[in-house]
Amino acid sequence: MIFAKRSNAIQIKSARELDGMRRAGRLASRCLEEILREVRPGVTTQDLDDLQVQFCRDHGVKAAPLGYRGFPKSICTSVNEVICHGIPSRDHRLAEGDIIGVDVTLIVDGFHGDNAATVAVGEVDESAARLLRATVESLRKAIEAVRPGGHLGDIGAAIQAHAEPLGYAVVRDFVGHGIGRKFHEEPQVSHVGRAGRGPRLLPGMTFTIEPMINAGTWECHVLDDGWTAVTADGQLSAQFEHTIAVTRDGVELLTVQNDSGTWEVPGRYALPCSPPLC
Repeated sequence: MIFAKRSNAIQIKSARELDGMRRAGRLASRCLEEILREVRPGVTTQDLDDLQVQFCRDHGVKAAPLGYRGFPKSICTSVNEVICHGIPSRDHRLAEGDIIGVDVTLIVDGFHGDNAATVAVGEVDESAARLLRATVESLRKAIEAVRPGGHLGDIGAAIQAHAEPLGYAVVRDFVGHGIGRKFHEEPQVSHVGRAGRGPRLLPGMTFTIEPMINAGTWECHVLDDGWTAVTADGQLSAQFEHTIAVTRDGVELLTVQNDSGTWEVPGRYALPCSPPLC
């Protein structure tokens, strides 16, 4: 889940705090995977939200989006031209050929784990499959750019360098964010940027990288519900997200739910994700 609003200074997490972030990330990843396995034609977006509610009950954790700044549901469900912050509804039934982004954030023992993925509903056309592939590849490139001593601008530069030559546009209006005991902390993580610019990346920093890639223009507008952001031209949008930690050696993915680092729902991703990046 993404907001472009500044908070306090960048926090460096202790070893104990990183352990808490790992627990939150693993469970959030497991929750997302379980929800994505139920995506199919005929399912409503509220059905998916109900799965999140039950998961939280079963595991004694909280859904961070619910009530956050007035958001009315436990997950975000963003279908087709919706970029982010789509609100689940009993009236929105998924159809063959749709794509849907599901954004899950859990609070586990006071720490937040935040991840998202966009998947096909049944069979999609090749243009939609290419967009999904380009988006997950953009996330991979961004994670590869994270290293101690690097700069925040390296992340956005890597995303642009991959997505834009393919003819896609990178959303500017929404960003990744620092995360920890608070849902949204510093730094803001823009998905556009210049390499070598911005704050230095230091071990112990934790933040999300969550590129939103559009088939047409990067511009968007927010619907009257005050949340749902859609592409200005009505073309498709896709998003993938991980929560990561900067380490002394490079980067650690926190939103994985097993030791292999795999983040995959077999047959549902346009591009299979392989360790250690996706």
